[in-house]
Amino acid sequence: MNQSQREHIATVMASISNGASLLPARPHDRAIRDSWQRCVEHHGLDPSRMQEARILPWHELREYRQEMEEFRHIAHHGLTVLYKQIAAAGYVLLLTDARGVTVDYLGDGDAEISLRRAGLFLGAQWTEACAGTCAVGTALATGRALTVHQADHFDATHIPLTCTAVPLFDPQGQLNAILDISALSSPQPKSSQQLALQIAKLYAHQIENAWFEHRHRNDWVLKLSPASPFVEVSPDFLIAFDASGNVVGHNHRAQRMLEKELGMEAPPPNSKSALLGMPIEQLFNTSIDSLPDWLASANGRQGTLERARSGEKLFVTAVQPTRCPPRRTNGADALPAPLAALNGGDAALQQQLQRASRLLQASLHLVIHGETGSGKEYFARAFHQASDRRERPFVAVNCAAIPATLIESELFGHLPGSFSGAGSKGRRGLIQEADGGTLFLDEIGDMPLEMQTRLLRVLAEQEVLPVGATRPVPVDVRVISASHHALDRLVAEGRFRTDLFYRLQGARITLPPLRQRSDLDWLIGKLLAGRVEMSAAARRRLHQHGWPGNLRELNNALDYAAAVCDGGRIEVGDLPEGLATPAVPGQVAAGLPQSSGNIDIESLSHSAIVPSGPTSAAFPDAALPPEAQLLVQYLRAARWNHSAVARQMGISRMTLYRRMQRFGIQSPVNEG
Repeated sequence: MNQSQREHIATVMASISNGASLLPARPHDRAIRDSWQRCVEHHGLDPSRMQEARILPWHELREYRQEMEEFRHIAHHGLTVLYKQIAAAGYVLLLTDARGVTVDYLGDGDAEISLRRAGLFLGAQWTEACAGTCAVGTALATGRALTVHQADHFDATHIPLTCTAVPLFDPQGQLNAILDISALSSPQPKSSQQLALQIAKLYAHQIENAWFEHRHRNDWVLKLSPASPFVEVSPDFLIAFDASGNVVGHNHRAQRMLEKELGMEAPPPNSKSALLGMPIEQLFNTSIDSLPDWLASANGRQGTLERARSGEKLFVTAVQPTRCPPRRTNGADALPAPLAALNGGDAALQQQLQRASRLLQASLHLVIHGETGSGKEYFARAFHQASDRRERPFVAVNCAAIPATLIESELFGHLPGSFSGAGSKGRRGLIQEADGGTLFLDEIGDMPLEMQTRLLRVLAEQEVLPVGATRPVPVDVRVISASHHALDRLVAEGRFRTDLFYRLQGARITLPPLRQRSDLDWLIGKLLAGRVEMSAAARRRLHQHGWPGNLRELNNALDYAAAVCDGGRIEVGDLPEGLATPAVPGQVAAGLPQSSGNIDIESLSHSAIVPSGPTSAAFPDAALPPEAQLLVQYLRAARWNHSAVARQMGISRMTLYRRMQRFGIQSPVNEG
């Protein structure tokens, strides 16, 4: 402990004992005095017990950063621009959450050791309860911007620092984050930090507005300002209304303006705004119904709006919800071309295509559910081609096909010589290959738990750490994952991480199995692409089939038939074995078992099924799920020839064995 620290401790203790009368008269001294009192009376801190700033370990910090991921993404550009303006003056920039944990940080890498020791680093926790009076902690406690300069700090450990913090509020009026500009030291008095305070307020306002517009892009938004030139580029006030004209959000300046207008007291920093739910007519001399007409007549120009009580005029422009596209007579017309190319008229699939179309502009990851061969990768590619990432790579990865020993280096890449067998030049991983584009993870349910943990980190941090590397590489990928497993069941069984499940499933698309689709004729025509014709009898036979291999099986069957047919016309006899004759004896055209929804064959009954023979009538078919019945019927028809069944279904023998094992199906002893 040095002399200045001893003097500071004595000053703090004397101030607390004497009602803070020893504090020099300066602006904001009341906020500092009140904070010192809170530190002692509410948090039980002792100024003589110096403590360095607490830095959260990475496994804890990761959870905090994950919770703030979407906000950090929106704030990133503003933080980067701000840091470029302050870096030369020796400042660092911190972004904390509402609990004072630093979730984003920009600073001088050469001073990392000193910055970490001072707590000006990623993961530092700055609250009054933890660190005493400090800019972040006191801003959290009061909801106000302030500078805590050197001896203003409660803990003598921090008295070299100068820190300026500005609260950022969410559209419901609750404190959401803190923007902090700090320096390890300053030779100047506290007044020298006024510029830092003003620039921090400016960027905090811009980040808050960007977050507001992101959250309320599907609502009516009024942008208002007392000065006309700033309405479009930097409006003072933002207010969002729902379709009924009730307030659903506002920025902090608008909240203060309206509370003053209505004579309301400002709520505590962590309370929701009392303005939420108020009708627009109570605030301004207009109605929600008049906004569309006003917008059309204004033709993009500004207007003026009067406050309902004071009559004061504000310049205004209105922004309509982005989710309200012009009405179309046919929903299919609204589909982007890549998605429309998958639309054959089946109602269930068309509903999923429409949902996907609405998700194109959302920054969400996607999970596609569907049976094996139902077209999950085709759907993912179409979604990518319809999105604004179409010019960037689409990288498809089958998680079940990569050996467990190689999946880490395949996905994340590796440095030269980082492990036995690693190449001399290293390798970019598949995640990096997809940077800026779409990463399609097929059979995600088969990914090992250890790799699930690493993938979660990539999604949360938007960076990848190659094998053997010490510095992560930033990546920007949209992940579309697919599985024929029921992922929620895998979560319940402990085979899939809960946090990764929710991270991936920003939105869910479910593809119907082929046996439930009504557009088989359209699919046949699309896959044959005019190469050959098909007789009515052959077409009827295809309609009679159960298609357990879905689109993959159909495509294989049509390719085979087109190759062997004579005269450019497919007849029944040209169809593959199992299709040329009814694969399910005794079934009529409409007699194949149908399920009411998609079946996850990996999660159905595990009870043992031991058939007495390949044609035994004692086999308990009625007790099986429909898809298990189809599988047994295929095996019977092929006299339990696994290779033949795998070919007919368009799957590998290993996949067939896994399905049989899941259903508990055992081949008879006399299998040929």
